[in-house]
Amino acid sequence: MPGKVSPDDLLAHVFERTGAAETDETVLQGPADGEDAAAIDWPDGEGTLVVSSDPISLAASQVGTLGVAVATNDVAVSGADPRWLTAVVLLPSDEGETSDPLLEEISHDLHEAAREIGASIVGGHSEYVDQLERPILSLTAMGATDRFVPTGGAEPGDAVVLTKAAGLEGSAILAADFGDELGVDSETRERTEGFLAEISVVPEARIVREYATAMHDPTEGGVAAGLLEVARASDVRLEVDRDDVPIREETATLCAAAGVDPLRIFGSGALLATVPESAADDCLGALADAGLEAAVIGTVRNCDGGDAELRLDGASITEPIEDELYPLWERADADG
Repeated sequence: MPGKVSPDDLLAHVFERTGAAETDETVLQGPADGEDAAAIDWPDGEGTLVVSSDPISLAASQVGTLGVAVATNDVAVSGADPRWLTAVVLLPSDEGETSDPLLEEISHDLHEAAREIGASIVGGHSEYVDQLERPILSLTAMGATDRFVPTGGAEPGDAVVLTKAAGLEGSAILAADFGDELGVDSETRERTEGFLAEISVVPEARIVREYATAMHDPTEGGVAAGLLEVARASDVRLEVDRDDVPIREETATLCAAAGVDPLRIFGSGALLATVPESAADDCLGALADAGLEAAVIGTVRNCDGGDAELRLDGASITEPIEDELYPLWERADADG
């Protein structure tokens, strides 16, 4: 089954194997459950360097644009402005037989997406690989901040805020990859594919970081997985009612046709944050002033001696959430 490595396997094989990080006082945040970015003290003591890496392996189009967004989102939700990027671009070997239009498309998209958020591409690597049928990108984003905001900073009593809506990336994928077989009309599909233009959360992160105790970029497994990751990283319980979670009409239509939960499909484009209850209205107001949708969708509570959990409509969720798009891709591959 494709997807993320489980938290248990990461704990057993990765989190404790970090080279010299254990004794390096400049490492403020290293690998940990739920944390998607590292935080490093500048050697001269001036602020914090935030670093995050992410691959793009499943996208068939706009891979450069998506690559920049997914890498820089994790830096932005850690309280930093994304400043520098490195890009590793692996291409199918048959693309190198002539002048490569795929490389031209990817490099153009990388350039435009990075320029739009003010980030500089400072290095990387590219090569052709015989075994690939589609391109794979891996980007590392870096930025600086005076206040690192972790995933694990949620405090009991905080309000849980979601920007934009759940399932934006996932429903855009449904429209692009499965729209024909789902019987969804072309106008709805076209609008939904347009959600990919909203995948970056850099604009709202620059606003929310002034209020947030924790921020997170929900990706694989959707908003539900992102909420659980915040709960686990913060050792708290998040209480959320599904009816309070914004879901766009197009997303609801496509998810109903595909038989998937909009809260459990790729969630890039939304930002999850916890903010003190007293600051929630100011946070929502600042987002509205910038033309950005947002809503309070839940509350942070103590675990009361139990496991960290997400309580969604009263049901307890403690185990990692599998993205519901993967079975669709698997069935499509099996059908040829």
